[in-house]
Amino acid sequence: MSEAKKIDGKLAAARVLEKVRHDVAELKAEGLAPCLAVVLVGDDPASHVYVRNKVQRAEEVGIRSIEHRLPADTEQVTLLALIERMNADPAINGILVQMPLPPQIDEASVIQAIRPDKDVDGFHKENVGGLVLGQNVLTPCTPTGCLYLLEQALGDLSGKHAVVIGRSNIVGKPMASLLLQAHCSVTLVHSRSKDAAALCRQADIVVAAVGRPRMVGADWIKPGAVVIDVGINRIEENGRARLVGDVDYDAVLPQVSAITPVPGGVGPMTIAFLMRNTVLATRLQNPLAA
Repeated sequence: MSEAKKIDGKLAAARVLEKVRHDVAELKAEGLAPCLAVVLVGDDPASHVYVRNKVQRAEEVGIRSIEHRLPADTEQVTLLALIERMNADPAINGILVQMPLPPQIDEASVIQAIRPDKDVDGFHKENVGGLVLGQNVLTPCTPTGCLYLLEQALGDLSGKHAVVIGRSNIVGKPMASLLLQAHCSVTLVHSRSKDAAALCRQADIVVAAVGRPRMVGADWIKPGAVVIDVGINRIEENGRARLVGDVDYDAVLPQVSAITPVPGGVGPMTIAFLMRNTVLATRLQNPLAA
C-alpha cells in the first residue's frame, strides 16, 4: 500500500473560507452585510482563545462581528434577555454563545432560546430535527466539516460503510445523520457496544469522537480505510504537554488511505464552517438572496 495521505485540515479550511469570502462579497453587493454575534460568559481561558479566533476569522472573510463579554456571575435571565434582543435585531444574522457556561446557567435553555435561523452552532432542536429529515437547516460545524473532508478525500460516499465512534449531540449523532444523507451505511459505536474494535474493522470510513486519547489502535482499522479523528486530548508525555487524538496516529498511519492529524485536521474546519453557517443564516433570513 502506498504511504497514507495526511488530510490537511488547514488547507481545506482555507478553501472553505475563500468560498465564504466570495459569498460575503456577493451578499454585500445585494445590500446584505452578514453579522455574527458572539457571547462569552465568564473567564474560561480556552473560551477566550476560541472566541478570539472566531472573531479574527470573521474579520478575515468580511463578516461583521459583535462581542458580548459578560461576568461569570451573570444570571440566566440576563443572558436570555440578551439573546432575545439579538433574535429581534435584523442586523444580526448569527448568534453563538460560547460553551461551557457557568453552573448557574442551563446550557440547554440557552441553546433553545436562540432563533433556529440564527443558530449557527446548529444545536437548536428544530435544526437537529431538520437535519434528520434532510431539510435545508443550519447543521453543527464540526461534523459538517468532517463530511467536507471525507468528500474531498473520497468523492462520492454512496455505499461506503461508515462507523462513527461516539454518540454525542455535538458530533456523533449529527455526523451519523450527515453520513446517512450522503448515502453511507452507518454504524454508531458507543460505550455499550459489544466488540467495538470488530465493528470498526468493517468500516471504509471511521470517525472517532469520544475524547479518549489514542483509544483507536491499528487493530481497529481495516487496511485502506479513511479515518477522521475529531478528538483533541491534552496529555503529559516525556514531561511535556501535547495534543493527541482519539486515534493512535503513528500506529494507524501505515495502513490507512487517508487520515486527519491532531492538531491540524478537523480543528480548523470547525471555525471555517461557523463562518459558512453565518452566510447560510443570512440567506435563510433573506430568502431572495438564497
